[in-house]
Amino acid sequence: MRATTTLSVVLLAAAGIGHSVVAGLDAEITRVDPFKDMKNRPRAGHGMNVLLVGTDGRDDITEAERRRYRLGGAPCHCTDTIMIVHISDDRERASVVSLPRDSYAETPPHTDQVTGKEHSGHPIRINSAYAEGGPQLTVRTVENMTHVKIDHYLEVDFTSFMKTVDVLGGVKICTAEPLKDAYTGLDLAPGAHTLKGGQALQYVRSRHTDASSDLGRMKHQQRFLAALVDRATSSGVLLNPLRFRDVTRAVLGSVRADRGFGTDELLDLGRAMRTFSPSSSEFTTVPIGRMNYVVKGLGSTLKWDPVKAQRLFRALREDEPLATAGARPRGDGTRVDVAPQQIHVQVENGTRTAGLGKRVDAALAATGFRTTRQPVSAADPSTRRTVVAYDPRWDRSAKSLATALPGSELRAVKGLGSTLKVIAGTDFRKVRKVRAAQVEQGESGVVRGDEVGCS
Repeated sequence: MRATTTLSVVLLAAAGIGHSVVAGLDAEITRVDPFKDMKNRPRAGHGMNVLLVGTDGRDDITEAERRRYRLGGAPCHCTDTIMIVHISDDRERASVVSLPRDSYAETPPHTDQVTGKEHSGHPIRINSAYAEGGPQLTVRTVENMTHVKIDHYLEVDFTSFMKTVDVLGGVKICTAEPLKDAYTGLDLAPGAHTLKGGQALQYVRSRHTDASSDLGRMKHQQRFLAALVDRATSSGVLLNPLRFRDVTRAVLGSVRADRGFGTDELLDLGRAMRTFSPSSSEFTTVPIGRMNYVVKGLGSTLKWDPVKAQRLFRALREDEPLATAGARPRGDGTRVDVAPQQIHVQVENGTRTAGLGKRVDAALAATGFRTTRQPVSAADPSTRRTVVAYDPRWDRSAKSLATALPGSELRAVKGLGSTLKVIAGTDFRKVRKVRAAQVEQGESGVVRGDEVGCS
């Protein structure tokens, strides 16, 4: 009884100190009002939904950091990252849903914040909502598409991201394959790495490490968030009021948040995360129905799968887990590292057999590969063994594609780019069905934090 009483006193004292050291941080947050005059909003569910957006603001980054981490150029004034973070009502689970920035969206009527022009609803890529109408139009567009009521809004830029990682002492990331991106300068050998702020920014921004492009980048972001949760919950930060204050100050010193996101909400999240482990978090991306949905005036966009997407958002509204623990993918097909839906393919007919290119293209497309649907004739019409030509930077995609073409030859071609080339030979017989391994896709595309972290 004496031990229990002592522990209770210590916990109450720690909670009091925690509130006093965090209370002064409210003034450091730049406030926005993303919910102003909003009407006909979705019905509130259980738990808390935070719309987390990442912008490319780089005003406070030094010139040396710009060069080192390839941050040149002008900011786009759009959202590079959009996520709905759902904290369950019992504060025991965090569900993170990534919304691809190139998603096809339709805005509600609004006033363009730059031109002052009144707009009726019109098609856009979802990341452009921020440029036209700032946080408010971003929230309205997300709510209209998902029917999930957003409770809080948090906007993070490059500076706050780097500061947060540095104040935690870095975040551990593991990779089974080398990760290189000439655009961001990322260069990671296979193995475990502790990334500090600048290198962590390269990791979450990289979209040219494979042919999966932006979908691959979102997987990097999800892996990093899982590792960040693990670092924050295992390092004692949330149990030490002074360290919690330092981390919170690093985050909030250069973010924008809604007026209701204050001290009480911060402490609520901090207390909830004290019991978190990597398995307490789950990550997914909105299911895509059409990968190359061409819209006049916009070009190529990503169209959500209406049935699967609504099933996902219903789970958020009803405060349910996105996937049951231990779920595994179902269906036939050989497992590969990269999902066929993330691999771009150009088919060439390397024989004199009329129509072979069309047959190979159609078979690959039916298996899920993103073919051009426009096969061409190869320069050499005497190809006997089918060839998978690939840029060495996209070797994982190449191996996955070769698995679908039994007996094919892998041929590295520097400078080929993100679109892989299949030169169909006389040996072609069929396309083998393949599917992504569980860590890449999982049941309904959902993975837990402990499934993507370092072992």
